[in-house]
Amino acid sequence: MISEDLAKFTVTTNYDDLPKEVIEKARLSFLDYLAVTLNGSRTPSGVAAYKLHTSAFGTIHDDYIKFSTVIGHNKSNYIVAGLINGISAHALDFDDGHSMAQIHPGAIVFSTALALAESHIKTGKEFLEASVIGYEVAIALSKMINPSHRNKGFHTTGTIGTIASAIVASKILGLDEKGIINAIGLATTQAAGLLIADHEGTMAKHLHAGNAVESGIIATLLAQQGMTGPINVFEGNQGFFTTHVNEINEKLDLGNFHILDTYIKKYPVCAHLHSTIESTKTILKEINSEIIPHNINKINVETYKIASEHNNIKINSIEALKQSLPTVLAITILKGNITLDYIDEYFENNEFKIEVNNLISKINLKHNSDLDDNIRQSKITIEYNNKKYVCIKDMKTQKACFDTVLEKFKNLNPDFADKDINMIHNIESNQIRMFMNLFYKYP
Repeated sequence: MISEDLAKFTVTTNYDDLPKEVIEKARLSFLDYLAVTLNGSRTPSGVAAYKLHTSAFGTIHDDYIKFSTVIGHNKSNYIVAGLINGISAHALDFDDGHSMAQIHPGAIVFSTALALAESHIKTGKEFLEASVIGYEVAIALSKMINPSHRNKGFHTTGTIGTIASAIVASKILGLDEKGIINAIGLATTQAAGLLIADHEGTMAKHLHAGNAVESGIIATLLAQQGMTGPINVFEGNQGFFTTHVNEINEKLDLGNFHILDTYIKKYPVCAHLHSTIESTKTILKEINSEIIPHNINKINVETYKIASEHNNIKINSIEALKQSLPTVLAITILKGNITLDYIDEYFENNEFKIEVNNLISKINLKHNSDLDDNIRQSKITIEYNNKKYVCIKDMKTQKACFDTVLEKFKNLNPDFADKDINMIHNIESNQIRMFMNLFYKYP
């Protein structure tokens, strides 16, 4: 049974089993997580989550041993810290992901690992160990069930994320195989998250990540206290595969360290739009002059099915804009890039919004079945000054290094530049709490 396979993998996989490149990718992904979560803590979703806690439970405490850092604020009960950090991590739509699995693992895995590793006085080594295992389970399960799971309307980050959170929590708390199986059963019965929250451009998408973290931690704590969960929770007649999936894609593939295949985002919008952005920027570079919108005759976008469905142009929120391929494309053409500042300008500058909407009217978006959805290909054709420019890009070759992620961190959090973020290189040798003190009581 899958629950048994997951439990065995969790118990038997240890830090010393992990290749050097896997540890380095985990470290890089953690830095990316910190970058987007710290900034995300100041978004409306992050602030709402923080205010909810303070209004419901009073002032967040400073120094109790079982408390963990709420990134960008101070400390809280570790379950609440996991919830808030999960929301903040997903709030910008700038967190990492896996193309084939169609999940954002970092927001779940690191929010869970931090909450428990800090409050339970674990080392950075134990933190990274649990995080790699969490990534592996999140991606392996998601690859099994997608695209079928997504096509039924589920947001994998919320559903499989809950299970991954329980795996991370189980590893850090040292549950045995029986306890982990119960934690998986208790987590899976809580797994939730509907894509309608995403496609209607709402903040509920951010809640999916936070809820997954909270539910996974609670499931594990209950299992630790002896509460049982369904063992056959995936394959049973009324289990997860029956209720949430139409077709199983492949067998469970554990042990190949799928974290190596995750992408780190260059742009703060849905990843299904990134290859279109890349194609467009390549054409802009070829044109090599300031674009005069009036001289654009036509823009044709051909892409894979899921990306072609991001076609909403009735934009009433930042969240909706980040899911709109035509709007993001138009901003990219007019500005040469898509950034958080340009997204804000769309809502703050009516003249710019009119420019964007005028350009959208020249965009023709369609599905091209010849383009590979596994590597997220996008073909852009721009007719400009009576000349045709064509480019096809994908996400297969988009890799990140430490310096580029560090630059992303500093760009998103310029007030944090004087902190010694390079401590992350030696995180294994210290308690995770010592490192997280950098993010405590952010100004």
